Amino acid sequence: MFKGKAPSTHHATDATWSKWVALITQRARIGNLDPPGLVEMIMNWPESKDAGMSPEQEVKRAEEAPPYNELPEEEKRYALFTDGSCRIVGKHRRWKAAVWHPTRETTEAVEGQGESSQFAEVKAIQLALEIAEREKWPRLYIYTDSWVMASALWMWLQQWKQNNWQRKGKPIWAAEVWQDIAARVENLVVKVRHVDAHIPKSRATDEHQHNQQADQAAKIEVAQVDLDWQRKGELFIARWAHETSGHQGRDATYRWARDRGVDLTIDTIAEIIHGCETCAAIKQAKRVKPQRNEDRWMKYKYGEAWQI
Repeated sequence: MFKGKAPSTHHATDATWSKWVALITQRARIGNLDPPGLVEMIMNWPESKDAGMSPEQEVKRAEEAPPYNELPEEEKRYALFTDGSCRIVGKHRRWKAAVWHPTRETTEAVEGQGESSQFAEVKAIQLALEIAEREKWPRLYIYTDSWVMASALWMWLQQWKQNNWQRKGKPIWAAEVWQDIAARVENLVVKVRHVDAHIPKSRATDEHQHNQQADQAAKIEVAQVDLDWQRKGELFIARWAHETSGHQGRDATYRWARDRGVDLTIDTIAEIIHGCETCAAIKQAKRVKPQRNEDRWMKYKYGEAWQI
């Protein structure tokens, strides 16, 4: 069973990756935990059912941690907040995993190329365990805004080991990293808590603020030239969406793109429409009142007059 209650917000993960989108959308619409097998199907992870295991097969699981604000002051030194991100920089996909230590107010991070934001989230968990091991902590409190990461530590490790870190004859996703995590959990008392992400400042607690610090630490810095190319790409996609949807208005183009899984901002779409010559011609034709044969214009829908 899942421990704790379902999170009230689901903004932690990068929506550009379809696996996260499927998971978050399902929970957001239904408002409770996923039906049996849904997470396992989209993540290619094992079903969360208990089975008889021999002592040598058993894997120590993480326990549920209390809210950060409820930790005794002397225990907060063992608390770490984790996060991961991914971004296309130039022609390469870069990922970054980060850990925020609230009492020391320091961060540690690892980076790489070619993997997703999910992989970065897992590496952040691994990094937190490495820090606790290096510092010889007696226990570790992990705070993550990834519900999937928390659930994996709470309950999926046993099933993975029982199945020899495979599912349907194939290695589970990020198998080597998860095996390393399981080995470290064996030697340390680990408690995990899911933290709601991106809470309004009016409702944010210390826990949410520290989670935001981890989020900032995981952001990938890019050069201005990379930002320029990314901006050009966004404008290209927005122009394509606007033209393909039939030169609709700002909100209609946004909805058209969103329904097809294209992530665009209202401002980018508005910029494209403002510079669209076709839309300008449509508006001009609408403003011009024909001097003769006025009735023949009435059969045309708005936006068609420019084609006459």
